[in-house]
Amino acid sequence: MFEEAQLYSPVTTDVSGEVTVHLHDGHPGANDPAYRRRRNEIAAAALSWRPGMRAPRIDYNADEQEVWRTVCRELAPLHERYAVGEYRAALGALDLPADHIPGLDAISERLATRSGWSYVPAAGLVDLRRFYAGLGDRIFHSTQYVRHPAMPLYTPEPDIVHEVIGHGHLLATPTFGELHRRAGAAALRLREEQSLRFLSRVFWFSLEFGVVVEDGELRAYGAGILSSSGEIAQFAAMQLRPLSLREMGSADYDITTYQPVLYRAESVAEIEAVVGGFFDTCTDESIEELRHEHAVA
Repeated sequence: MFEEAQLYSPVTTDVSGEVTVHLHDGHPGANDPAYRRRRNEIAAAALSWRPGMRAPRIDYNADEQEVWRTVCRELAPLHERYAVGEYRAALGALDLPADHIPGLDAISERLATRSGWSYVPAAGLVDLRRFYAGLGDRIFHSTQYVRHPAMPLYTPEPDIVHEVIGHGHLLATPTFGELHRRAGAAALRLREEQSLRFLSRVFWFSLEFGVVVEDGELRAYGAGILSSSGEIAQFAAMQLRPLSLREMGSADYDITTYQPVLYRAESVAEIEAVVGGFFDTCTDESIEELRHEHAVA
């Protein structure tokens, strides 16, 4: 997800130091000059950040705050119905505000005492190796911008709603927070870019768009589903396949639409065994074997 997002909104800095976020033509904010200026401003704040500094404080405007409130209001009953149990417990434990957007430092403070995670700002472009290296140290690189107010329930790229409502609560859980860290540790062992891409796809079909049977019900544990009211309402109707590392690591996907194929675990224990086991043991050589198996299957 993080790699593909670069295709849609790359961030550049010109010789004068002006920061520009390049929204693609189909982006909801592409023809909104005020929104484009706002994206540039927030990206510039992130680029000015250095390790050891507090995260930039963004004074979110009325439209941005209303997007947050709308998403929280729409998602609340869906989380109760469809989210995995650990995620629902984290909602109460973190107790993030539903009436305004919390700052990254405030989120880090709440996570620190619970699971040791912290957030740092990202302008939008996060190199895969840098992103996963952060996960290995329990650091999550997060955007701070908000999706366009005309479409509060949709975003073609990861915004702060996705980063916090989706990933933030997962980072507060014992199982899924640790799986994020284990993915980061795995990436450090991989030398080949194709191996890293394979790992990122496994991450996508698990920690971004994973589903699991819990207490006899199909539930979501992927951040992409849990931060999208449209996706969470429809995920059970998608094509569901059993966990398969060779398929998950080789499958193509489109970040701008609902995911038509999801991989279902039969229990949280299976997620830990299959996905967590992969993160703990994968190497360039073992991934090459999985890729070969997929090619001849």
